[in-house]
Amino acid sequence: QVQLVESGGGSVQPGGSLRLSCAASGNIFRANSMHWFRQAPGKEREFVAIITTNGITNYASSVKGRFTISRDNAKNTIYLQMNSLKPEDTAVYYCRGALSSQVYWGQGTQVTVSS
Repeated sequence: QVQLVESGGGSVQPGGSLRLSCAASGNIFRANSMHWFRQAPGKEREFVAIITTNGITNYASSVKGRFTISRDNAKNTIYLQMNSLKPEDTAVYYCRGALSSQVYWGQGTQVTVSS
C-alpha cells in the first residue's frame, strides 16, 4: 500500500522561508529515491530535488543553494527547506516516490511567493 501526503505550503514574501514535508508509507520510502517536483500555472511539472535511499542529494539549478532536501528514516518523511524564496518559486509542490517501477505522487501543496 502506498501513501504520500505533503504539507507545509503557504504564502510568504520574497526572501522568506518555508519547510515542506512529505509523509510516505514505509514500503515506498525505503524502496527508491524520493523527489520533489513543482508545477506553476501554465507550465510543465519540473524537477526540484532528489534524495537517494542512502541520503545523496541533487537539485535543479534554479533552486541550488536555496533549497535543501532531507529525509527522516524513522518517520518515513522527506522535507524541503526553502530559503530566499522568489516569486518564480510560486507553484504547487509535489512529492514523488516509486515502488515496483510504478511512480506515485502526493496531492500537492501550494506555495505562493508574493511580488
